[in-house]
Amino acid sequence: MRRRYVVTYDISNPRRLRAVFKKVRDYGEHIQLSVFECILSESEFIRMRDDLLEIIHGREDQILFMDLGPAEGPEASKITSIGRTYRPRSLKPIVV
Repeated sequence: MRRRYVVTYDISNPRRLRAVFKKVRDYGEHIQLSVFECILSESEFIRMRDDLLEIIHGREDQILFMDLGPAEGPEASKITSIGRTYRPRSLKPIVV
């Protein structure tokens, strides 16, 4: 089952900041400054987390993962917005 995550980060070094941005962009959609929406399987989430651990400095940087639950079904729409309309990422078939 795929789950919807909000990933946000605070990285103190510009080089690591760019590296984190590029890595999270590989897994999800950039929705605001330092904020991504990622729809991931459990193994993809673990891979992303492990990739990011190789980039950051644990005493200086922080990455938050907010699990919003299943990516599909009645519980999928947990993000609301004011101002500009938020459009959730559509789920596309994955060919393995």
